[in-house]
Amino acid sequence: MTVRVQQEAFDVGAELEAHAQPSAGAVVSFLGTVRDYSDAADILAMEIEHYPGMTERELGRVAREAQRRFEILDSLIIHRYGRLAPQDPIVLVAVWSLHRAAAFDACRHLIDVLKTSAPFWKKEITPAGARWVTDCPGCRAGTQHGHVHPDVLEEC
Repeated sequence: MTVRVQQEAFDVGAELEAHAQPSAGAVVSFLGTVRDYSDAADILAMEIEHYPGMTERELGRVAREAQRRFEILDSLIIHRYGRLAPQDPIVLVAVWSLHRAAAFDACRHLIDVLKTSAPFWKKEITPAGARWVTDCPGCRAGTQHGHVHPDVLEEC
């Protein structure tokens, strides 16, 4: 189990290779990126803040919970902070297991929990100014099956 919170970009392929598990029959990963559009506005950048120490502890707790709940061999969570541009990677979640079902289930669980409870504060920079990203009740309610925002017509 590896958890990192960092400002620097990461290389998905290099991260997956570095954390490879020889016994794994399945690797499932999720890469979250900055969208260029949200809530009817163009997004020029996103600023992500966190409390160092607290955030890593919470992500570690979430990863340990997934380790207990699903039959997985290992997991990796990398979350970035700082100012990011559209299409920059924000988060990488990867899970290794003997079989695909556990890997898919655990990866989905991890990203759903991160989306709704990880202690990050996000501010979108739009042409009209900056605005904080608030908690979306639909995202919280839809953690098991995703949630679609009608203005962007994509799962968040």
